[in-house]
Amino acid sequence: MQCLYPVIKPYDSGVLGVGAGHALYYEQCGRRDGVPVVFLHGGPGGGCQAWNRRVFDPDHYRIILFDQRGCGRSTPHGSLKANTTWDLVDDLERIRKHLGIERWLLFGGSWGSTLAVAYAEQNAPRVLGMVLRGVFLARRSELDWFYKDGTNRLFPGAWERFSRRIPVEERHDMLAAYYKRLAGNDDDARLEHAVAWTRWEFATSRLRDDPSDREQIDPHFAHAFARIESHYFVHGAWLRPHDRLLRDAGNLAGIPGIIVQGRYDAICPPSTAYALASRWPTAELKIVPDAGHSALELGILPRLVAAMDQFRAIQAG
Repeated sequence: MQCLYPVIKPYDSGVLGVGAGHALYYEQCGRRDGVPVVFLHGGPGGGCQAWNRRVFDPDHYRIILFDQRGCGRSTPHGSLKANTTWDLVDDLERIRKHLGIERWLLFGGSWGSTLAVAYAEQNAPRVLGMVLRGVFLARRSELDWFYKDGTNRLFPGAWERFSRRIPVEERHDMLAAYYKRLAGNDDDARLEHAVAWTRWEFATSRLRDDPSDREQIDPHFAHAFARIESHYFVHGAWLRPHDRLLRDAGNLAGIPGIIVQGRYDAICPPSTAYALASRWPTAELKIVPDAGHSALELGILPRLVAAMDQFRAIQAG
């Protein structure tokens, strides 16, 4: 990861109560008076990692990271209570106000792109610009592609390992079948299915297969990741109609954007990024010809860093 900026530590961190028993971990790095940028992690339920800080020039940006409800260092771990897309949009506003930020940049990949678009469509005056990666808008067609018929044709072995945990008579709706077990009270079954759910996603995230993505699954991480992700997806991310984010993309007019999209993204195919860019005239779509979904793909990561460098001309205010 030579393209990243050097390792940095937060100059500030804390926990923000947001109601319904949820407390969000947040941190700030980089330049205290810099242009604010908030990192929106994937999943939902993925949490932030230390390397996420290094996508941004610390001499220019005021870098805000936070773990969304129920995951990472936020508590309670794996909680599904009061955990919806619109709760997370409200949380972003709470964090912005708590930190005294007037306007900020949004950076999000995969689910992070969903949350960025949902927030920006509701709070456009607060958004300086957006960098998105592996665009996901949580439409029914996108969920069906990954959990019903699409990605399974590209990764039949991984799909067989994923589906064999579910009785044959329930496999017509893998989302519902997994959610029943992940939201259930059987601790052993919940953890077993959480690990299997996470393995399926990790196994399909890269253009070039990395066996370690399948084998080295942290059960603590998988518990929150799988529970929260299935909770969101089985409920269609609380988007009504299901194509709401694409329908309302006109609200993004005037917000500059850069979309970095892997040509061979098997989780979030390029058609979604293309559809969003077609309705968002101030966004620039960059298709990476030799990459899949993961932010850590060799073709993706340098372009994300370059996109944030490109935004250095933007001033908060």
